[in-house]
Amino acid sequence: MARRSLSLILTLALLPAVAGCSRGTNEAEGPPPVSEEAMKAVVKDPGTGREKLARAVDALFAPEMGETRAVIVMKNGRIVAERYAEGYHENTRFVSWSMAKSVTGVMIGMLVSDGRLRLDETAPVPAWQRPGDPRGEITLRQLLQMRSGLRHSEAIDPVYESDEVRMLFLDGRDDMARYAEDQPLEAEPGRKFEYSSATSVILADLAARVLSPAPNPENRRQAVADYLRTRLFEPAGMKSMLPEFDATGTLIGGSLIHGTARDWAKFGEFLRNKGSVKGAQIIPRQWIEFMVTPSPREAQYGAQIWLNRTPTNGESSLFPDRGPKDLFACIGHLGQYVIVSPSRGLTVVRLGKTPDEQLAPMVDGLADVVALYR
Repeated sequence: MARRSLSLILTLALLPAVAGCSRGTNEAEGPPPVSEEAMKAVVKDPGTGREKLARAVDALFAPEMGETRAVIVMKNGRIVAERYAEGYHENTRFVSWSMAKSVTGVMIGMLVSDGRLRLDETAPVPAWQRPGDPRGEITLRQLLQMRSGLRHSEAIDPVYESDEVRMLFLDGRDDMARYAEDQPLEAEPGRKFEYSSATSVILADLAARVLSPAPNPENRRQAVADYLRTRLFEPAGMKSMLPEFDATGTLIGGSLIHGTARDWAKFGEFLRNKGSVKGAQIIPRQWIEFMVTPSPREAQYGAQIWLNRTPTNGESSLFPDRGPKDLFACIGHLGQYVIVSPSRGLTVVRLGKTPDEQLAPMVDGLADVVALYR
């Protein structure tokens, strides 16, 4: 009896300590406090829970996401979150990588609306117009939707054999359009989806051909730069945008346009509003609708832009199982994103340097931001 009483006393004496350990464990399992830096990046009324948005943006800067350098969230045309990594700020120009393709797609749409190019006619590439050349059947629409049928290998190993690397940095670098346009067909035009940075350079070459009064490099460069500046960048308020050109004056339209995070967000807003800026329609809204319509050969791709749809082939580039169907994105190498959801009034920009093996958590993190808005 005495032994049982002693045991009961010891058990009761240990209960506060056990309870304390239990409370400590539960507290440790809860989310850590949101840092002051994370909270400062979000406005007081962001259209969702401020702390939740701050936490979601903060998560994009975690080491497992690679190196996030800038994040902007816009809701209904207003910046509600903006944050930069150390060494970067609102005046830093960031490289587009393949987000440039969407700018090229808009430029082509303006030339179509001007009557200078035709969507369903043969693409006016001189080298393809020789009698008997099957490439003469390739249309502008097929180029825009990445189904030209031209031979191309993107992002393969070894990297120096990848066509976009050869075109940008090796044997094609001085005349990128010629490198791209010299490729033979590997499929009947229109039949096969093949993501291709070279295709976007062909589109940029077509723009230079119709805009330039003379074929020399300086005239080609100046004509395209002026067209982009006066017809798109200045009307949309994207004054930092700096496009790059190769030695022949061809816009590197698949890879190299530089701009601030805010200006990339403005481009997203331009797309969200179907080409309208402050009530002025600077490109027909039907063209933006065409850009975000699935390609006949790949449901998750439109015309020089990615769509939040279940892919026809391969892996998803976005998050169709979590995000709205109308969501689309300009996506660039190493984790550049301009994500747009018209139904949720959202534009989300993420810029940085993330290797392929870390892109999946990055995409999940961006989906978390979008999910905060309904």
